[in-house]
Amino acid sequence: MKTLSANIVDVLNERIFPGTLTLADGHIASIVEDEGSYGQYIIPGFVDAHIHIESSMLVPSEFARIALRHGTAAVVSDPHEIANVLGTDGIRFMIDNAKTSPLKFYFSVPSCVPATPFETAGARIDAEETGRLFHNNPEIKFLGEVMNVPGVLNADPEVMKKIELAKAYGERIDGHAPGLRGDDLKKYVNAGIETDHECVTPDEALEKLSLGMKVFIREGSAAKDFDQLIPIAKEHYKDCAFCSDDKHPDDLLKGHINELVKRALAYGLDLMKVLRMACVNPVLHYGLDVGLLQEGDPADFLVIDDPEHMNILKTVIGGKVVFENGKTRFPRPRVTCINNFQSRLKSDRDFFVENRYEKSPVIEVVDGQLITQRSLRQIMIENHNLVSDVRNDILKIAVINRYEDKKPALAFVRGFGLKRGAIASSVAHDSHNVIVVGVSESDMAAAVNLIIAEKGGISAVCAKENISRILPLPVAGLMSDKHYDAVARTYSELDAIAKEFASPLTAPFMTLSFMALLVIPEIKLSDKGLFDGVNFTFIGT
Repeated sequence: MKTLSANIVDVLNERIFPGTLTLADGHIASIVEDEGSYGQYIIPGFVDAHIHIESSMLVPSEFARIALRHGTAAVVSDPHEIANVLGTDGIRFMIDNAKTSPLKFYFSVPSCVPATPFETAGARIDAEETGRLFHNNPEIKFLGEVMNVPGVLNADPEVMKKIELAKAYGERIDGHAPGLRGDDLKKYVNAGIETDHECVTPDEALEKLSLGMKVFIREGSAAKDFDQLIPIAKEHYKDCAFCSDDKHPDDLLKGHINELVKRALAYGLDLMKVLRMACVNPVLHYGLDVGLLQEGDPADFLVIDDPEHMNILKTVIGGKVVFENGKTRFPRPRVTCINNFQSRLKSDRDFFVENRYEKSPVIEVVDGQLITQRSLRQIMIENHNLVSDVRNDILKIAVINRYEDKKPALAFVRGFGLKRGAIASSVAHDSHNVIVVGVSESDMAAAVNLIIAEKGGISAVCAKENISRILPLPVAGLMSDKHYDAVARTYSELDAIAKEFASPLTAPFMTLSFMALLVIPEIKLSDKGLFDGVNFTFIGT
């Protein structure tokens, strides 16, 4: 491809004109406006402003094979999932694998490995290692989301040193501040933290915008904030962007940032405002080497049918057509599986809870959100063992340390709705121990043991119905080494099984994975016990 003529959508200058692009050495050599009549349009490629590739259960090169179909040209990725399992070796794996794909990946140095001191992770990245990663890796563009809000507010020396290192290297600093408001928010922002993807209400987003933060409108598999936040984009589109955060493979097959573009247009937003958020703002904020349809830019763009339907006909990266006619055009590399998994098989009795209290704190799930609520409820007792109460939807939940062979931490959760069976996963943010919820101890143990045997995966078990299914995740217990079609198909089957077990949740496995995320209030479970995410303390059970 040396020249290409179409209607050119120049987002930076907010105009559309017929013209011809001349490409040379992977860049746009010239853009000439003409008087042609063209049926197709050229727009900049889409950028996901914040995503954890690991949540797709695909390695970066395989993720790219889907994302390019949807017009994604670049992603801003925080690899803190694999970093919590394997440390810098995990980050290097992501960078090296991403280089085998034409999609442009930009990574962070994760700021919180481990995410908190209240759980067991597989690695630690301190300030000294943070500096080395910034110094040695040009693919790294920012400090990953600063989830340790108390550390910032209390000026923890290690947290502040990482922030200062990012500033010294001229790198951006991502935030993670769900529900943070008022003076505490001002202190957090004044530390140098620039973005937030955790807003769930317009008021929260507007306060953060007023303090100079960039707000990323998130629509993932579990956390869905688009409908609540898109109204703010009418006035604040220059300071907003779209992101996925966490997206499972079945949802990724359906769409990526392109779907948010279509929804924003259907909402009534102006095309240029929408494309500013989807294509331009992440590139300018992070200083990405991604083209924006200007002379001299890298030749990264999309050919679409028209702005109304936004169907992707071609994706072009560096002047090369990498997706066209329903097919991606680059080879599939061989994937080397790296892992860190030490837990041994469990027995039914490992999931027994001795009756010691009249009532117990219960995790209350909120569908479509990462936050939970806390309640105090009477728990059923059988033979001195606290058990799941299907009638009242109070189910036993456990987190099993995958890095050491220890007893599970046990608690109760409400909202999963299972009437039978158990579901389990080694994707349990952010330390990625094994997490399980179920109706019986025997099914919980069986679901966990499937995962331990494979050293990672997601599973569903119901012995009475002869159901025993797993999607193995041999890469760090987080990602598959298989083709995306096979991963998405198996994941969809497991999702369907969880819903056949009567779960009403939109994404049961994604929701399960966040029940161990201690930095999101109000109440979560780590491998060390039940945790108060508001006061950052363990809860006596």
